[in-house]
Order: sequence, then structure tokens, then C-alpha cells
Amino acid sequence: PEPPEGGWGWVVMLAAMWCNGAVFGIQNSCGVLFVSMLRLFGSSEDKQLVFKTAWVSSLSMGMVFFCSPIVSVFTDLFGCRKVAVIGAAVGLVGLLSSSFVSTIEPLYFTYGILFACGCSFAYQPSLVILGHYFKKRLGLVNGIVTAGSSLFTVSLPFLLRVLIDSVDLYNTLRVLCILMFVLFLAGFTYKPLVAITKDKEGGKKGKFKFPPAKKICNFSVFKVLSYRIWAFGIPAALFGYFVPYVHLMNHVKDRFGDSVPEEVLLLCLGITSGVGRLIFGRVADYIPGAKKIYLQAISFFFIGLMSMMIPLCHVFGALIAVCLFMGLFDGCFICIMGPIAFELVGAQDVSQAIGFLLGLMSVPMTVGPPIAGLLRDKLGSYDVAFYLAGVPPLIGGAVLCFIPWVHERQKLKERAKHVDGETTEKMLENESTLVSDTTVKPVKELDSGF
Repeated sequence: PEPPEGGWGWVVMLAAMWCNGAVFGIQNSCGVLFVSMLRLFGSSEDKQLVFKTAWVSSLSMGMVFFCSPIVSVFTDLFGCRKVAVIGAAVGLVGLLSSSFVSTIEPLYFTYGILFACGCSFAYQPSLVILGHYFKKRLGLVNGIVTAGSSLFTVSLPFLLRVLIDSVDLYNTLRVLCILMFVLFLAGFTYKPLVAITKDKEGGKKGKFKFPPAKKICNFSVFKVLSYRIWAFGIPAALFGYFVPYVHLMNHVKDRFGDSVPEEVLLLCLGITSGVGRLIFGRVADYIPGAKKIYLQAISFFFIGLMSMMIPLCHVFGALIAVCLFMGLFDGCFICIMGPIAFELVGAQDVSQAIGFLLGLMSVPMTVGPPIAGLLRDKLGSYDVAFYLAGVPPLIGGAVLCFIPWVHERQKLKERAKHVDGETTEKMLENESTLVSDTTVKPVKELDSGF
């Protein structure tokens, strides 16, 4: 059915907004947790302390995306509501169990895998369900929903700092479990517009039958050349994307000491990211077809440039300006992911298209921060790490610029095939008409003769 463009969809939008906020608010605030983990679990004798600790946050963000292809399969099979609710429950268990560990290693599983997998299962249905309720306003709604993570990214660093100083890291993680419990309740609002049909076998109703393997893992999306370029171009741009979120707080401590409020940088990132999502989400509604990708290409260019400028900032005010610009274009990149996927593969395959893309994104987002931490341990500063982090977004953005041209050529070929098919069909119809006319006429003449 046609999306209602509102109604219950507004409730779904608010629930999805909370989902984005809870999941990525916690993930993007990992810089504060990272510094606390260094202090709690580290020792001055450990020469790979930053490298090992960075794996916790990096593994967590990577697993959110790595699970996405699997989540898309479950979403297609069981619907958005069931997957989101179960995912939030698993994430709650993972976060709660993380508050009882005594060394850094168990966090790789409880926080890096269990909590992150739950977040992944809760997050992706929030993107898919929006396309069921909105079409004309999809860009705007995606902007509002993804702005949820910005609101949380703005507020959580200050809350986490107060909580960690007051009640320690363990109790802080237990307080964050409240966000996951609300997310568990929000998942129940993902009401499907059309009930999932169930096959009748042997006269019994309600017996579920698994679809064929081709339906479960729909690799046909990779037959679309423009999608293939997009699905590999974006991960290529993301090797340095998550590095500032993990290491920026520690970089500020290295350079400025405790004389500056480093949480202000996450505040700047969050505020302008939210503004960027609202503005560019609406702008994307007015940009036709695959040309929306040009917005992503521009955003990657500026993200890469700002990453390279971080080491050049020897005044805290300059670092604030860099974070303001980085947040603005970060919001642009994120808010139009869903609309672009709908444009490239259509509504029918969008769930798995987003799933495969997020899965491919997991590798660079997991690998980047630990490499930056290793460079910090070896070289004594983050300067080289931030310079290198800016290179992949520049390359990936350049690759994305080819997609609109490729997509238009694909559409022209499809139209040509369609026109040729119709022409051939008409020719066959005309031939059959001529044949029928030539066979019928002699019979009529014979009849008149008798």
C-alpha cells in the first residue's frame, strides 16, 4: 500500500529517533568511556595500553554494522517489531554484564560483541520501518530520526563525566541500561502496515514456512552496478571516520592537559551533526534520484579535510571550529543513507541493501581506531594518525561521484530494453493478425461461393 505519510508513522518516527539516540549516543560518547577505561584498567608498564583499550569501542561500533546483513535477513523473515524488541533485550543484557567485569578482556565480549549485536538488531529495523510509513517526506523524517543520535551525543558526554566522577564507571554503565530498557519498549511501536502472510499447509493456519535461500539472502542487489560502487565506495571512505570519536578526547588531554573541557568537542560534533541531518535531510528531498549521492561525496571531502586539520590546531578554539564543521557534514553523510538505498535498488530490496552496506562498513570502522592507537603508542602522539585518517574519506568521496552517471546509464539501458520488448511484442501481434487475416479470407470466399 501507499505510505500514509503520517498517522501512527509519527509515533514510529519518535521510537526510531530514540533508537538512534540510545545506540549511537552511547557509541559516539565512547571517548569519555575510553579515558575512564584507560584509568581503571591500565598500568604505566603496559606499552600497548591505548591499542588494547581502543579495541573495546572499535569492536563495539564495528559489530553494530557487521551484524547488519544478518539483521536484514531476520527483518525480512520476522518483521521489524520482533527483531527490534529482541535486539534491545540482548543489548540490555550485554551492557548490564559489562558493569561487572574486573579486567579489560571480558569487555571485548560483553560490550564489544553482546551489547553491540543487540544494538545492531534494534537499530536496522528503525531504518526499514520508516519506508513503510513515509515516501514523500522520507528525507525529512530520516533527518529527524538520525538527529536523535545528535541529541544524545550532545548531552551524554557531560552526563557520563558527572556519573563517572560521582559513582564510577561500573554504576555509570548500569545507568545507561535505562536507555536500553526504553529502547526495548520503543520497539513494540513498529507496527507493520500489512500483516505477514503465513502459508497454509495441511489445512492448518499459522504454520511458518521459510522462503527459499535466494529470498533469505538476496544477493541480487549486487547486480545493480551503481549499488555495487556505493556499497564498496562508502567503506573505502570510512577507514578514518571513527578515529576522532575514539581518540579525540585523549588527544586533547595529551596536548592541552586538564586545562580545557574536552567534552565540549563532542558537544560541538553532536549539535552541528543534528543541524546537518535536519538541513540536508530536507535538501535531499528536493534533489532528484541518485544525484543525492553528490551530497555524500561533498560530506566525505570535508570530513577528511577536518580530520587532517586536527593536529594543526594548537589553540582549543580552532579545534572547536574543526569539530563544528566535521559534525555538520557527518550529519549530511548519515541522514541520506536510507533515501539513497531506496533510489538505487527500490523499496522491495532496501532492507538487505542497507544490511549489506552496513556489514561492509564494519571492517574499516573496526580497524581504523586500533591502528590509530598503535601509532600513538609507537610515535608518542596522534598527529600522524589523524593525518592518515583524512585520506580515505577523500578517496571514497571521489569514487562516489561516478555513481549518478552510472545509475542514469543503467536506467537508459533498462528503458531501451523495455521499449525493444514492447516493439517486438507489437510486431508479433501484427504478424499474427496478418496471418489470421490471410487464412480467414479464403474460407469466407468459399462460403459465399456455395
